[in-house]
Amino acid sequence: MNMSDPIADMLTRIRNANTAKHDTVDIPASKMKLAIADILVDEGFITKYDIVDNGNFKDIRVTLKYGANKNEKIISGIKRISKPGLRIYAGKDDIPYVLGGLGIAILSTNKGIITDKEARKLQVGGEVLAYVW
Repeated sequence: MNMSDPIADMLTRIRNANTAKHDTVDIPASKMKLAIADILVDEGFITKYDIVDNGNFKDIRVTLKYGANKNEKIISGIKRISKPGLRIYAGKDDIPYVLGGLGIAILSTNKGIITDKEARKLQVGGEVLAYVW
């Protein structure tokens, strides 16, 4: 697996685990991934996450969230937008709306990793990391 894009790797692991209806998925930890996990919890896309020690390094163990029965996915889509080879930036006036506001965009700004809603409130633009809906 090409780890030149650890964020894409994180999103893919979550997407695959979600499709396979797994309860949890482990992802190598990093500051940025923790910030993304925080947003996913805050926005109700995942139940919680824990930091687990994996010998020499730490993993983020994400507890996935499903509807009343497991067939109902809370995350219907998760997509990497900006890529190492092609960075996508949005100015404060053109922050994207995901599914007319039903989904979220996750942005990396000078105010940290925040949602599109937060970015509009703070009037900041930044790199568009991902969409989740």
